[in-house]
Amino acid sequence: MRLPSSIILPSLILFALISGSVIAVEAFERRTPIVEAVQKVGPAVVNIYTEETPSQIQNPFRNFGGNFFDQFLKDFMPPISQKRRSLGSGVIIHPDGYVLTNEHVIGKALRIQLSLIDKREFEAHLVGADIRSDLAVVKIDAKEALPYVKMGASSDLMIGESIIAIGNPFGLQHTVTSGIISALNRSLKAGNGATYHDFIQVDASINPGNSGGPLLNINGSLIGVNTAIYQKAEGIGFAIPIDKAKRIVNELIRYGKVRQGWLGASVQDLNPEMQEHFGLARAEGALVSQVMERSPAQIAGVQPGDVVLSINGKGVKNRSEYLDRVATYAIGNSMRMSLWRHGKEMSVSLKVAPLPKDFVERFVASRMGIAVAPITPQTFRDYRLASKSGALVVKVAPQGSAGRMGLLPGDVIRQVNQKKIANLEDFSRAVIEARNLSSVVLLVQRGRNGYYVTLEM
Repeated sequence: MRLPSSIILPSLILFALISGSVIAVEAFERRTPIVEAVQKVGPAVVNIYTEETPSQIQNPFRNFGGNFFDQFLKDFMPPISQKRRSLGSGVIIHPDGYVLTNEHVIGKALRIQLSLIDKREFEAHLVGADIRSDLAVVKIDAKEALPYVKMGASSDLMIGESIIAIGNPFGLQHTVTSGIISALNRSLKAGNGATYHDFIQVDASINPGNSGGPLLNINGSLIGVNTAIYQKAEGIGFAIPIDKAKRIVNELIRYGKVRQGWLGASVQDLNPEMQEHFGLARAEGALVSQVMERSPAQIAGVQPGDVVLSINGKGVKNRSEYLDRVATYAIGNSMRMSLWRHGKEMSVSLKVAPLPKDFVERFVASRMGIAVAPITPQTFRDYRLASKSGALVVKVAPQGSAGRMGLLPGDVIRQVNQKKIANLEDFSRAVIEARNLSSVVLLVQRGRNGYYVTLEM
């Protein structure tokens, strides 16, 4: 029996409406928080393509007799001009086109290109990079509107909470992985030998190409910057907390670099004997050995003999961790420092200050026990110097580090930790760079002879 079209057509329409409603309901039920977070942030995630040029030619004879030809090739052969493309990720954090990524993604780039999920491509230029934190900011100069995501917070992260990572692993654009936060405040050594602190550890895979991409919480808030510097990671990933990134990003956007901040407290590691002397449960913390006058540390009441236990609630295990934590705070930032003093815990508030103009003069006097001056025509004649290049030692404290190593007025400092010193400006830059080290190697010229000395600081 054949039904008339007057019955079939309405039935088909009703079936289609019911089917469409069922599909719509199913789609709504499948729209999980992860889906919503990815749809919210995905358009602001960029793929980064860079062109790099190797700095020098490779020695083809290295396997047949060591490094004998290295210097020859460096001096007489031009560098290889072949360019190679590198893939990484980033996230747009401001409507003006500022993009947050890792320093190691763009560190050697000659040219930076970005692509969005909607296939738009842009040229970008470097705003600033900080190798110590492995963070960088590049900028897109676009006339049209760009999607962006505001930086969230990482101070309230919880172990076990769900997270989402978006990136460009192995060139596979806009790949999403998810998991949970496995640990907080994780420290690890990278392939370049540097130690990084305060990482967020997640069980979502972070592979090469993911570096610089966003780590999100379940609400789609930007809580970290994914990084793939840990080559041995399998099935786990690491991210830089966004609170740490904020301090660095503000400096990079405003100044193109992270300015040198200063607290004025010198610290050293604790040993078991010191632990027992100070009445500590563990040999952890950073012992304050010296506080410079008129420094933020002195103004806050920090004293030699204090043990720094934590900074803004994050534990400090040793001198290295103290220096790395302090380095992430920009000039003008405030911090709470927990101290152990006379068997009790106390806290002080400090504000990071710029290095004072007389910092180098005060530092070398207190830590090295010397005073230096430029080489002028007069001092060149008075000290009968053999060269006009270097920083002239004009005063030596007998009981200071330099005095104990035998330095004398009239000596000329020609190198500081392999940095060549042509004048007093070079010396100042080298001292500022080495100010947090426990020792420094100097090349000293006396007459026509040169010798190396190591000064403990």
